[in-house]
Amino acid sequence: MPSELPAALLLGRLQLRQSLASDADFLRVLYRDVRSDELAVTGWPPEANDAFCQSQFDFQLQHYRSYYPEALHYLVERDGQPIGRLIVDDSVVALRVVDISLLAAQRGQGLGSVLLLWLCERADAQRQPLALTVEPQNRARNLYIRLGFVQLPGDGLYLNMRREPSNMESAE
Repeated sequence: MPSELPAALLLGRLQLRQSLASDADFLRVLYRDVRSDELAVTGWPPEANDAFCQSQFDFQLQHYRSYYPEALHYLVERDGQPIGRLIVDDSVVALRVVDISLLAAQRGQGLGSVLLLWLCERADAQRQPLALTVEPQNRARNLYIRLGFVQLPGDGLYLNMRREPSNMESAE
């Protein structure tokens, strides 16, 4: 997979680059930002929230590296500034969105749609399904449904969703 979005998919100078070790501080901020609603109801003091987010971020990263060792870790940038991350695993079974996260201030502007449409095109070109897992209450679930993802049977904490590749007829 290329390290940048094709020029046709640039939106507000949105681009991807491989995540580097030097991005760790931003990724920790992003992790906490994504969970701000959950943290707000805990009543914990700020230092407890910090400690919790630090440990959970480390655990999540270890989990992703264990379960998806070949995954590509991208930093999403807009106008040269980091605004999110995208982790994608390209396996034999499916192209899997392991994680897609944007800062709260960047959500609702169509940026997630741009990234997912690009992934849909990649999956279609490779004739692979596109798979992801989402929490039932996550608002992005509506976007996934609009893009053709269907919920798979399951009974876990997360919903497994899959989008089959579109029929790409060869022009003759």
